[in-house]
Parts: sequence; structure tokens; C-alpha cells
Amino acid sequence: MRQLDSKTCLITGGAGSIGLASAKVFLQEGARVMLVDLHEDSLHEALTSLTADGVPPERIATRAADVSVARDVEACFEATSERWGKIDVIFSNAGNAGAIGPIASYPEEVFDDVYRVHVKGAFLACKYGVPRMNDGGSIVITSSVVGLMGSPGPYAYVTAKHAQVGLMRSVAKELAPRRIRVNTIHPGPTENRFQADIERHLSGILGRDATAFLDELIPLHRHAQPEEIARAVLFLASDQSSFVTGATLAVDGGMTA
Repeated sequence: MRQLDSKTCLITGGAGSIGLASAKVFLQEGARVMLVDLHEDSLHEALTSLTADGVPPERIATRAADVSVARDVEACFEATSERWGKIDVIFSNAGNAGAIGPIASYPEEVFDDVYRVHVKGAFLACKYGVPRMNDGGSIVITSSVVGLMGSPGPYAYVTAKHAQVGLMRSVAKELAPRRIRVNTIHPGPTENRFQADIERHLSGILGRDATAFLDELIPLHRHAQPEEIARAVLFLASDQSSFVTGATLAVDGGMTA
């Protein structure tokens, strides 16, 4: 039996590399998936990719939304439950990178924008998703390796990723009586466009190739592939992790060991 057979799942940041890789794994495991992302064109590309893999159209849908806007988030969950019934898995994965710089000159508007997407976005996903969830479901929030440690420079991103852990732990305790598990996943540097953009900027600050620099910090000496993160998300989403809640799962090649 497939691990998510007939389960209904909603993924924010669904058109990005980790979101799309997770959608592919979820669909392979029998799920119905609502992909949520900010831009319609990105969602169209993601949908085209998934249906080209032979996914039946009745098991995949998309919806454009700003995850930091309550009415957008509520509408996504309403549309999902109207289409397929109650939700079993919420994967809150939307994010943005922000800036890297000294604390004294770090732009406040960037800090606010990053916090709004990561923290308020995850909060709203829980707020509007939980009332529409089946008991025994799972919520997974994408934090980061820097949600488990400090790092000078990306102040907004690091702060937001730590804040998501506090949200996760609190919601996990509230929802335990309903057997809804809530966990964060903490990817290390992952080979995708999001990380490549960060590393281009970081290379200028370091004065050397940031990809090579980060690989030196990772005991496995390489970046993750999106599919590797997706398989860890599947573990948290499925009954394979039936006694795991309130946990921080590092998928970072040993970076935080």
C-alpha cells in the first residue's frame, strides 16, 4: 500500500524545487495534491511537469496565493476541502531569502518581508488549515539548517527560521489530542535556484566561491538534491513517523552535527 494513498495534501511554495519534488513523491505515494505558489506562471509550469509524468488530472490542482495574506490562505484551504474533503497533510514550504549584511545596516523592510512570508505564512497555514484537517494528520514546516544555529549576515532568514520552530512546538502540543503531528524539517544547502542566488551574493562577500565554501562545512561534502529533502518530508507526512511530533529533523549532510 502506498504511504499517502487517498490522502489530501496542500503544499505552499509548491512550484519551487523542494515543493515540486515533494509533490512528485506525494503523488507517487497515492496522494491528492493542491499546489500553492505566488505566481500563476510558475504553477502552470509545475502542473505541466507533473501531468507529463502521468499524474491523473483529478489528483492535482493549483492555486495562486500570497501565503502572508489571510484571505488568500483561507481561500486555498477552502478550495482544497471543497474539491477533496478534509485535509491530511499540510506542507508549509513557502519562503524567500532576504539579504545578507551587517546588523547595523540590515534593512528593516527586508527583515519584515522575510518574517512575513516564513513566520506569518506558516502561522496562517496552521490557523486556516487545522480546522479543515482530519485527526491523525501531519503538518510539516520547512525551516532550515540555520534554524538550528546562528549565522552572521542573513539576519531575517535566520531569525524567521528559528521562529518557525517555536510555532511548530506550540502547535504540536495543542494538536496532540487530535493525533495531528507537527514538525519542522531543516534542509542544509540544496542544489536549486534559490540556493544558487544566495551563493552568488555570498561569493561576493566571501571573496571566494560560496558553493565550495559551504561544501567544506558539510561532512558529506556536497549539497542536497531536492528529491532527498522530499523523501524526508514524506517520512514526516506519512504514518512512518506516527510517534514523531514537536521534532526538528535536520537533513543537512551532518552540518549541524
